[in-house]
Amino acid sequence: MSIDQEKAWNPKIIVFACNWCTYAAADLAGSNHLHYPADVRIIRTPCSGRMDPLLVLRAFNRGADGVLLSG
Repeated sequence: MSIDQEKAWNPKIIVFACNWCTYAAADLAGSNHLHYPADVRIIRTPCSGRMDPLLVLRAFNRGADGVLLSG
């Protein structure tokens, strides 16, 4: 892999965000015109305490480079 290809690599991050706290904060940040990288995908979940660990494994299986579970 060349140096140019290494610089062009951007990790794909999946964020499982709790509807009541983390997703509300991300929504507020969007309302305030704050930006985050396009490689970050936010998935709203009903509650982070009820997250199935298999969803995290599925995200990795489908090509995610990182997963953040936030509540």
